[in-house]
Amino acid sequence: MGDRHTWTAAPSAAERARSVLAAAWSCAVTAEGGREELVGAHTVAGDGRVLLTVPEDSALVAAAICAPRGEPSAVLEFADVAPVPVRNRIRARLWIAGWFAPADAEDAGDESGQLVFRPTRVVLREPSGTVVVDLDEYAQAAPDRLATAEFQLLSHLAGAHPDAVERLTRLVEPDSLHGAVLVQPLAVDRHGLTLRIERARGHGDVRLPFHRPADDLGQLTERMHVLLAQAGAATRPRALQRQRTDGDG
Repeated sequence: MGDRHTWTAAPSAAERARSVLAAAWSCAVTAEGGREELVGAHTVAGDGRVLLTVPEDSALVAAAICAPRGEPSAVLEFADVAPVPVRNRIRARLWIAGWFAPADAEDAGDESGQLVFRPTRVVLREPSGTVVVDLDEYAQAAPDRLATAEFQLLSHLAGAHPDAVERLTRLVEPDSLHGAVLVQPLAVDRHGLTLRIERARGHGDVRLPFHRPADDLGQLTERMHVLLAQAGAATRPRALQRQRTDGDG
């Protein structure tokens, strides 16, 4: 991509972990009492503790009461799912080991049946590899400010503006587009946009970094306009141009 972009930062592992937590709607909990799938049951405190609202007859309640205080007694698993249907839609998995305790009044508020989960180990697995996230960094990190809006943003981009997605491929190196049959927006964060390039066999991801981070939706709109302007000034990659010509008959 040459010198078109000056900002190349990406979220840290701790930020990615907190973003997965912020956006996830469900989680799987494995404890001594078995495994439970919970939907819409968790929130996250500022320091990364996970608050779970569980049925009163849940085995997790017994696990929270009976487990030795401070000893790891359960694992929470979260999946980061791409908003747009693509091959291998799971972008990341997050495992958090730790221990449960009944939530105190400050944590629970007006909610009953809440447990607080205190992490002792955080593991993030992405296509690039698996990393153990430092607990202090995890506690101090904040989720990406676009994390909870990403689903709607990318669904709209893919559904209403496929022409814009195609134009952005002009910023991708031609070699990366060789054999491409479909290009979809895979992810967006304050640092950049990632495109999924699908081929007849296999796929690849290409990141288009913003020239500076976007801290809100207004700034994201401006960053996207900059990318599209750069793409408009670029030459269409030969591979995609040939594919479009062949498809048009």
